[in-house]
Parts: sequence; structure tokens; C-alpha cells
Amino acid sequence: MHRLFVALRPPAAMRARLLSLMGGMASARWQRDDQLHLTLRFVGEVDRHCGEDIAAALGAVHFPRFALSLDGFGQFERKGRIDSLWVGVTPHEEVARLQAKVTQALSRVGIAPEGRAFLPHITIARFSRAAGATAAPPRAVASETYDMTEFCLYESVLAQDGAAYMIVERYPLGQGR
Repeated sequence: MHRLFVALRPPAAMRARLLSLMGGMASARWQRDDQLHLTLRFVGEVDRHCGEDIAAALGAVHFPRFALSLDGFGQFERKGRIDSLWVGVTPHEEVARLQAKVTQALSRVGIAPEGRAFLPHITIARFSRAAGATAAPPRAVASETYDMTEFCLYESVLAQDGAAYMIVERYPLGQGR
């Protein structure tokens, strides 16, 4: 079985900016450079044949390049405790349109749409259930604009020290809507 997701891989300059924001929260497990991504669609566990169908379906997604800026911090909570810290992006519209195209492509191969609302973000830290966050994150972050030139199909392998994300396939942006 393969645990898959579709995401934007931030360009190197954007990842460097994200890495510069990390620190100052002792209970945080900060993401490594190779873990930074903006999830367009979590797929979950699939067999090899379904994975191949997914990869082929994503190859039919055509979308123009677009630019994003980092914009603000946020957090996800679970049972009243901070579970993860993220950095938002702006504008949301282009990312949401790409996410919709990815969802359409996946539905053609039998992957049902997600039930939760899409919120474009890049997770920068996770917190264990026992520790939780011990300090509030800063509330303002902004950045220059970064060009998004591709989206990727990733495989996630879970380990004790966190997940390892491997790019299975890259899909260039640049074609029409």
C-alpha cells in the first residue's frame, strides 16, 4: 500500500523564508525542508494499480503558473490543544482553482472528494498530544511573491521521527485553465 497526497512544493526561496520563521517554541517539532509543502489533496492508502491510475489522471491536469506570498500564521487544534502551526498563503483563489482541478482528476479514478473545507497553508510545526504548544506563535508574517511552477504527487512514509515525503511524480504548471 502507498500513502499518497498531492501538493505544491514551495520553491527554494520560499522554503528558506519558512525555515527562518521556525524556532522559539520548545514543544514544537519543526518541519524539515524536505517536509514543507502545501497540500492540495490528501489521498490516503492505495494499492500500486490505483497509484498508477492517480499518477496518470494528474498528468491530465493543465493549469497556468501562478504566484503566492506567505501571509499570516494559524493553528489547528484537536480537543482543545494546539496540534499544528501553519503559515498561510495569498491569494487563495488560484490555489483553490488548482485544488478543484486535482479533485476532479482524482474523482475520475474513483477517489471521493474530501468532506472538509480547503484552507491553503503550509504546516511548519507539529505538537505531540502530551506536550501541546507552550507559547503563542507570532501573528504576522508576510513575504515577497514566489512563482509556483509545478505540483507533485507525494508518497508519505510514517516513522517514529516524523513522516518522510518522497516525490513520486512532478507535474509542470504553465498550460491553460
